[in-house]
Amino acid sequence: MNRYPLWKNLIIVISLFFGLLYTLPNFFGESPAIQISPLRVATATVNPELIKKVEDSLRKANIPTNGTIVEGSSIKVRFAETDTQIKAKDLLQAELGNDYIVALNLIPNSPDWLSSVGALPMYLGLDLRGGVHFMLQVDMVGALTKALDRYSADIRSSLREQKVSFSGIERERGQLTIKFRDEPARAKGETELKRIYPDLELRTTNMDRNFLLIATIKPDAHARMQTAALQQNITTLRNRVNELGVAEPIIQQAGMDRVIVQLPGVQDTAKAKDILGRTATLEVRLVDDESDIDAALRGQAPLGTELFTERGGSPLLVKKQVLLTGDRITDAQPGFDSDNQPAVHVNLDSNGARIFKDLTRNNVGKRMAILLVEKNLSEIITAPVIREEIGGGRVQISGRMSTIEARDVALLLRAGALAAPMEIIEERTVGPSLGAENIARGFNSNLFGFLAVAIFIMIYYRAFGVISVIALGANLLLLIALLSILQATLTLPGMAAIALTVGMAIDANVLINERIRDELRSGATPHMAISAGYERAFGTILDSNITTLIAGLALFSFGSGPIKGFAVVLCLGIMTSIFSAVLVSRSLVNFLYGNQRKLENISIGTVWKSAVKTKRSGKNVKTKNSELTNPIKDN
Repeated sequence: MNRYPLWKNLIIVISLFFGLLYTLPNFFGESPAIQISPLRVATATVNPELIKKVEDSLRKANIPTNGTIVEGSSIKVRFAETDTQIKAKDLLQAELGNDYIVALNLIPNSPDWLSSVGALPMYLGLDLRGGVHFMLQVDMVGALTKALDRYSADIRSSLREQKVSFSGIERERGQLTIKFRDEPARAKGETELKRIYPDLELRTTNMDRNFLLIATIKPDAHARMQTAALQQNITTLRNRVNELGVAEPIIQQAGMDRVIVQLPGVQDTAKAKDILGRTATLEVRLVDDESDIDAALRGQAPLGTELFTERGGSPLLVKKQVLLTGDRITDAQPGFDSDNQPAVHVNLDSNGARIFKDLTRNNVGKRMAILLVEKNLSEIITAPVIREEIGGGRVQISGRMSTIEARDVALLLRAGALAAPMEIIEERTVGPSLGAENIARGFNSNLFGFLAVAIFIMIYYRAFGVISVIALGANLLLLIALLSILQATLTLPGMAAIALTVGMAIDANVLINERIRDELRSGATPHMAISAGYERAFGTILDSNITTLIAGLALFSFGSGPIKGFAVVLCLGIMTSIFSAVLVSRSLVNFLYGNQRKLENISIGTVWKSAVKTKRSGKNVKTKNSELTNPIKDN
């Protein structure tokens, strides 16, 4: 009656084994470390020579380390304490120069054998691990200005293509003013622009013998533009933060024009600012092959040109006029060219494809420079000769780049430049010592709460109380393991949810134990009482946990930040509490009592019975159960 089949016991044992395995990494803590990664793969790489240089520099400066790890395109050097970490950071930054990012970080101390099976510690939030917090505000006026500038260039090209004569386009106060010389030209231009640009609202007016067409962005299109600008900025920031190697960065929208960026474990605020400011875009210009390059090298560059150094070291004069920018890029993917060399394949939007087609058609035989612009620094990736007209909006960029650089350039171009300017309006730094203090307080609160519950339950329910406490421990074990497997972020509200889970999980065992007592009061045998107690309590446990789960899912769906972290832990805790309170505790009860065929007593504390009078030969009879009973007195 009170026995589980072998397969069910195996499921419980395997679950607890993997729970223990994936919980273990959280007990090894983290070490302060230095992360070294190249600023640009084209100019700096991670190789054995760099590792040797880093180790030799630290050895000469008598700075002890606890090991060096190579992960992807970065090197991480572990130290014993924070003071050594900061000293090493200053030394390595001076030694390696500006070609590398040297950032402070924290890395887990988990043994290699745990990492090899994918057992990693859960991520800790900013309030537990320390790090930096930024709130950035998007300049929506700047986004509108950039959009109007794009429309201005597009309208100019469209009117020329449709052979509509106009005398100029001006941008002022959030609108574009298009000037025409006569009414028929304005009418034709208005018809064409309404067809091509449905997001523009057009109205006509006259001023100083000029026939004007005023173009403004429609309100719904303006709202879409603001949303798109904010989302593109978030995408750009997320891609750039990846270079810091931050575990579970939080980059999310806050309101209509603000973005919150939290970087747990990052202690170098200046470096984080530098990374957040990094964006890249593409510029296409024409090469000036007619001017004197020697004069430009002497500092006498012709008007309207700039001097650059092409990859490979040769100087190149490039015209300042930008013919095409990365704003027209819809996609960029790494790949290979016809010679099987690394390349980046770029797709342009319709206007970009048209501009590029006109550019190549009108400049056959000339050289075209493709520049990567990053942090206001321009670098010529390639400068090919235009052999023929290129249509279709697909462009291939290749020239002295590695496969890793092609991947990085494609990522940068996909993210693009910021769609609108941003400024940091709030900045906070949480030190690792404060984070450690928060961890200690949260851990102690959960520990003392667990011990208080355990002592009370063991005293009140005796052997069944001990079983309940073991099941409660299994619940916590499985919960921490799930958080680690999912690589969820644990914050202070998450630790509060763990404490709440302890109370909710023990409540399920209280329901089971009291139901077993009810069965014993009704005269059931111990075996029958155990079986009926678990079966009849399960429905109540399931109902109560489902209602709480619905509330947790609502918090997760509509909440953000700390509220969402609380909801994740709460929902996972509900699932693990049902498993541990019902299956784990039942398997322990089966192990303790299942093999006893003639079971007369079970240790579940005092079973109080109400007074029942039974007439036998005119005397009151006292009823007894297997342990203690409530004495019955005559009235």
